[in-house]
Amino acid sequence: MTDAVLGQAPAAAVPRRLLIGWVAMVVGMFLAILDIQIVASSLSDIQAGLAASPDEISWIQTAYLIAEVIMIPLSGYLARMWGSRRLFVISAIGFTAASFACAFAWSLQSLIVLRVLQGFIGGGMIPCVFSSIYMIFPKERQASANVVVGMIVTCAPAIGPTLGGFITDTFSWHWLFLINVVPGLIIIMLVSAMPDFDQADPSLIRQIDLRGLVLMALFLGGLEFVLDEGPRDDWFDEPVITFWTCVCSLSGVLFLWRCLTYHQPLIDLRIFANRNFFLGCLVAAVMGMGLFGGVYVTPLYLARVQHFNALQIGTVMSIGGIAMFLTAPLAGRLAAAFGARVVLAGGILLAACGFFGASLLSSEAAGDQLFWPLAIRGMGLVSMIITLNTIALGTLQLQQMSNASGLYNLSRNMGGAMGLAAINTLLDRRFDLHLARLSDWINPVRPEFQEFARQAGLYLDSAGLGSDQRVLALAQQLVSREALMMTFNDIQLLMGAAIGVSLLLLPLMSPPRQAVSSAH
Repeated sequence: MTDAVLGQAPAAAVPRRLLIGWVAMVVGMFLAILDIQIVASSLSDIQAGLAASPDEISWIQTAYLIAEVIMIPLSGYLARMWGSRRLFVISAIGFTAASFACAFAWSLQSLIVLRVLQGFIGGGMIPCVFSSIYMIFPKERQASANVVVGMIVTCAPAIGPTLGGFITDTFSWHWLFLINVVPGLIIIMLVSAMPDFDQADPSLIRQIDLRGLVLMALFLGGLEFVLDEGPRDDWFDEPVITFWTCVCSLSGVLFLWRCLTYHQPLIDLRIFANRNFFLGCLVAAVMGMGLFGGVYVTPLYLARVQHFNALQIGTVMSIGGIAMFLTAPLAGRLAAAFGARVVLAGGILLAACGFFGASLLSSEAAGDQLFWPLAIRGMGLVSMIITLNTIALGTLQLQQMSNASGLYNLSRNMGGAMGLAAINTLLDRRFDLHLARLSDWINPVRPEFQEFARQAGLYLDSAGLGSDQRVLALAQQLVSREALMMTFNDIQLLMGAAIGVSLLLLPLMSPPRQAVSSAH
């Protein structure tokens, strides 16, 4: 499969059962990432079905994210303890069972608990796939495998809301979870049949750091909660946000101390001494902001400014997904020819240009004017993911891969969470600023407003709707729309600038030297 993606002749042979099992693992990772966003466009339907309030329903996403964030770094320790293949099978079984149970949730509270189980247990699948690239494939084929994984990581969140909306409209919201069951069972069988590709150390179960586990859960779970709920509750004006900020800050400090002093820590932070890995995690956090932030803010703009429906939004968003899919093989070939750092630099520039292009739109712009910004952004992000995987993980030893993969994926996810928190905060504050400035235009003594009122009055009179109140309401609606458009432009500009700044880290990175697989 991987060589077919790049159009290359096979290099060193990978045993058939091992390759089939790895492909099944990639599909499992796709399902785990997809389930983060698949409920996004169907929350109102789930809310109606479970008689929940608008404030409560958001916890269907938040609960999954918090649980997954906790599991991702923990998965490194579990992979060393059980072996990556066994951890993946256990995660796939739990994810499939929880998905089936979610479809039959009888209340919002039960669905939230089941989503926690789904996110926590299923979260172990994602790092296993990243680390398996360097354990299963020889050096000559690792770039091809990175292309496949990069396509999944970028496309899954992009198509999640569109696919979820289609499933809910065609069937019901229950099928958002039931669609995982049959693929999940197939994945479990295929991965169970594949041979082990790393060594397990069962003695680690007796040395597991339970105090560190509690501290990590409080730190990461509290941080994800604060980032998700903070913008909605105006941050520290809400006592709950202040409380959890204190909890995650204190537990974070204690967890750091525990990792540095305990003889067998859950997470080996010494791996950050590897410069490529440390810098790769920083860029991954910025990339996560662009990946998840772009998927979030563009549909929001299309819905609130252009008033597109779910199908129209999905059609526009598919531009970026198609561009990612088509660019991934080319990015892999270019990385093999010119080096991963060169392609990463090109990806950063393309992604930044895509965001900059989206910041130049007007409120009159139709969806088709987003074609090139979304296409360029998609090409850039997929190029970043494919090459950054190689640069960040390619200089590590095989025994470090499980731990490193968890931390690398955590960096990307937390970067996305921080980006979404910043976007939601900016949406409120920049909108209030632009609205206050533009509202000065609504003044009867200003010649510009007088001309607008005259033309609007003529239009309303011709429709039999003329009145001073209607003219004023139309002016306020116009100002609100323009303030919202300027706000979205500001956000796109800032995301492009953040991604562009990460270009400064590239000269500090060394060319990757992938470890040779030990699976053969």
